[in-house]
Amino acid sequence: MTNRNATVGKSGLQRTLQVIRPHLGGQGPLMTGGVLVLLCEVAFRVLEPWPVKFVVDAVTRSLGADLAGTGPDATPLLLLACGAALVFFTGMRAVCNFFATLAFALVGSRVATRLRAAVFDHVQSLSARFHSTNRTGDTVQRLVGDVGRLQEVAVTAGMPLLANCITLVAMAGVMFWLDPLLALVVIAACAGFYLLSRISTDNITIAARRTRKGEGSLANTAQESLGAIRVVQTYGLERTLSDRFGSSNQKTLKEGVRSRRLAAALERRTDVIVGIATAVVLAGGGWRVVQGAMTPGDLVLFLMYLKTAMKPLRDLAKYTGRIARATASGERVAELLEEAVDISDSPTALPLGKVWGELEFRNVSASYDGRPVLSNLTLCLQEGRNTAIVGPSGSGKSTLLSLLVRTMDPQQGSVHLDGVNLTDITLASLRSHVSLVLQEAVLFTGTIRENIRFGRLAATDGEVMRAARLAQAHGFITSFPEGYDTIIGERGGTLSGGQRQRIAIARAILRNSPVVLLDEVTTGLDHAARIEVLEALAGLTAGRTTVTVTHEASIALRSDRIVWLQDGRILLDGSPEELLHYPMFARWVDEQQRSGQDSDPSIWAGSGS
Repeated sequence: MTNRNATVGKSGLQRTLQVIRPHLGGQGPLMTGGVLVLLCEVAFRVLEPWPVKFVVDAVTRSLGADLAGTGPDATPLLLLACGAALVFFTGMRAVCNFFATLAFALVGSRVATRLRAAVFDHVQSLSARFHSTNRTGDTVQRLVGDVGRLQEVAVTAGMPLLANCITLVAMAGVMFWLDPLLALVVIAACAGFYLLSRISTDNITIAARRTRKGEGSLANTAQESLGAIRVVQTYGLERTLSDRFGSSNQKTLKEGVRSRRLAAALERRTDVIVGIATAVVLAGGGWRVVQGAMTPGDLVLFLMYLKTAMKPLRDLAKYTGRIARATASGERVAELLEEAVDISDSPTALPLGKVWGELEFRNVSASYDGRPVLSNLTLCLQEGRNTAIVGPSGSGKSTLLSLLVRTMDPQQGSVHLDGVNLTDITLASLRSHVSLVLQEAVLFTGTIRENIRFGRLAATDGEVMRAARLAQAHGFITSFPEGYDTIIGERGGTLSGGQRQRIAIARAILRNSPVVLLDEVTTGLDHAARIEVLEALAGLTAGRTTVTVTHEASIALRSDRIVWLQDGRILLDGSPEELLHYPMFARWVDEQQRSGQDSDPSIWAGSGS
């Protein structure tokens, strides 16, 4: 992975091209064909003015002028032939342009598709550290909007600019052949444009970069607001969030207008340069005709070539804003790809064979953003047993689960499964032997059947239904008109909390893994849903190594063993019966039993043993 510091000195365009280059593989024949057709278009564009020259000179001779040189007079056959030639050249140029555009569009679409897939895969491989510190809306904006902008500019700006630059070279060659003195005007015009663009392009790119950053911030605000719309509406936060969105929107608008204003100013200055060049050629060329150095047809031909040759300058000015916005988008995509993958397979990692489920933490220390969470922790969890992890908030309970599935690695020490260091196991193999059920059941838009089958994609419909029965979910699923084919909304929003949790448990049961990790799975459920989820958990955890993170005493007392974490260290460890002899633990349990509800064990932290 490229280190971000190594790319600081590179221009935005260099970084953008570096992002695109690896995905051009296999596109060589199509790109070559597109360029060849483009060259044919340029050839027809060079030939297109010649019928006009012949007609002007022939008509001039027919009228008796002695400035048109030698050649045929204007006859109906000659005029018709020149008209037909003009139609042919124009038509062939249009056909070539069509196929060139099609070729570049196909290349752009294929490269964008590959790039988007690569970015998506890379983002999925990033650790919990990245996803906890980066906002989802901005990441999605880079994945969809910024990659899409690269694709659009490749077709709408890249291909025309390439064609026009080739045309500029070809036209300049012909103009030097016609009249070297007048052709110097083209060189002067190009030099003037270059100086103007050097001044403007950097400012346009900076403004475009700020615009894209603002659009990313807008996406974040919209994603957060709409993702929590029930809270927003309940607390009456619509106006507050609307003002926040409006402020970001205005800032983005301001930068966008500035970028377009700078680009428009460059376009108009370019028009002035082209106008001056045309005026010089018109006056100088007219005088050359009067002197007999050129024919009237040569002057018309030269002016038509000049107009065509100046088109690249106009287009470059016109597309500078688009290219700047594409460069800003490319930089944002590059930044995402330059994020280091913290968790990956080591070169010596191997897949697991038979897994029994013994878990061990050996002198493990871990931290989040420099804040210590676990300190020199040693813990062995026997296979087939249910261990409850309790303790105050921030004591490191969920960190243990993150270490077990390697969404983070310890700073010191090691974690083992059946005596094998997790870093010596391939990630795919490790995670295929672990089932994880979170406090907020994660469901995806689709059918209930599809959501359960995510536990094991090769499972049959019968296995899906069996898992649902064990999870106490079959009854409510079949009560829906569409049964297992019922479409659930985003994040399972059309289901109750208990229903979502039981579908998540069915998915974990279907996975049939020897290790089960549970993170506050009954929190926030009403009494009836809680009972149903507990029955479902019994089917999931039977005979499996289970780690249950909870703050509910009733859940902890159901386990075979309880570990109390506090300040990243083990404060208590033993069976429920043993821990009830400790006053701190006994008071916590008694408080929950008397209140009829669970409480956070942090209220007893530091109360003594």
